[in-house]
Amino acid sequence: MWTWEGWLYLAVVMDLHSRRIIGCSMQPTLARDLVLDALLMAVWKRKPKEPVIVHSDQGSQ
Repeated sequence: MWTWEGWLYLAVVMDLHSRRIIGCSMQPTLARDLVLDALLMAVWKRKPKEPVIVHSDQGSQ
């Protein structure tokens, strides 16, 4: 996304069952930490007791 201060990248994690956003991260660089922060937020929020499946459509990258 373009902002007045430059580009800002967004990564989101959606729970496909509830269709809710359960993790997100915004950073000025398109680095690995962007995605890891969003995934860690999702895990922290949901605290899964069983293994989960993560699917990425890789956006426009």
